Order: sequence, then structure tokens, then C-alpha cells
Amino acid sequence: SPVSPCPQAVTGCRLAQVVTQYCVGANYGWLLAEGLFLHKLLVLVTFSGQRCLPAFLLLGWGAPVLFVVPWVVARALYENEGCWERNEKAAVWWIIRCPILVAVAVNFVVFVRIVRILVAKVRAHQVARGDTRLRLARSTLTLIPLLGVHEVAFALAGEGQ
Repeated sequence: SPVSPCPQAVTGCRLAQVVTQYCVGANYGWLLAEGLFLHKLLVLVTFSGQRCLPAFLLLGWGAPVLFVVPWVVARALYENEGCWERNEKAAVWWIIRCPILVAVAVNFVVFVRIVRILVAKVRAHQVARGDTRLRLARSTLTLIPLLGVHEVAFALAGEGQ
């Protein structure tokens, strides 16, 4: 008969999975907070980052709790096997994936809006045609990893086992 794993090892492994999922969610929450902060900075003339700091902190550190806790409950009730490293029930996995995909989508929209603002600002302060394109390209390429826009290309990839 197969040897059953030590209960403490399984609990520790599951706890590591929960912390990992929370950290991944916090990463996307902070990418979204950065995007919203930058957008507000560019749009609002009298924007105070200090006034919005509690909301950004709540988005970055608090929002992941809203989907990690339900995921833990669903895992414990419907897919309580092993170390929780496998995602065989898609509905349980989508508890984690949906908020992340929403954050990626919102950040993509924010990215497009920021690029539009940058294009308008660069055109308003045109120096030389080549310089304008170079500055815009540099700004855009900097924003792609900063806002997690590259995730749009990979958002649905790897959804299998």
C-alpha cells in the first residue's frame, strides 16, 4: 500500500501554495495600482499620491485576500488532495484566475490610455520628428513591463494541466 504523507508536511505544503497564490495576486494588484497611479498622475493636474495611498495599499495588499480566501475554502471542500499543486477542477482554479485576468485587462486599457496621453504630449512639444518617435518608443517600451502589458499575450496560455 502507498505510504501516506506526513500531515504536517501536507499542511506546510498547502500553506506554501496559499502564500504563493497570495503573492501572485499581490503582484498583479500592485501592477494595477502602478498603472492607475501613473494614469492619474498624467491626467489630473492637482493629483496627490499621498491622498490615494491607502486605496493603492488596499488594492495591492488587500484585494488578493478577497479571492485567495474563497479559493482556499473551495480547495478544502472540493479539491482537497495532495499539496494543492494540481488544478483539476477548472471552476476552483478560475477563482484565482478571474481576478488576475481582470487586473491584466484593466491595466491594458490603462496602458492604451497612457500611450494616447504620451502621444499627445510628445506631439505638443515636438522638437524633431525622429526624436519624437524615439521618445515615444522609449516611453512605450518602458511602460510594457511596468504595467504588466506583456501578460495580455500570455493571459490564457498555459490553462491546461
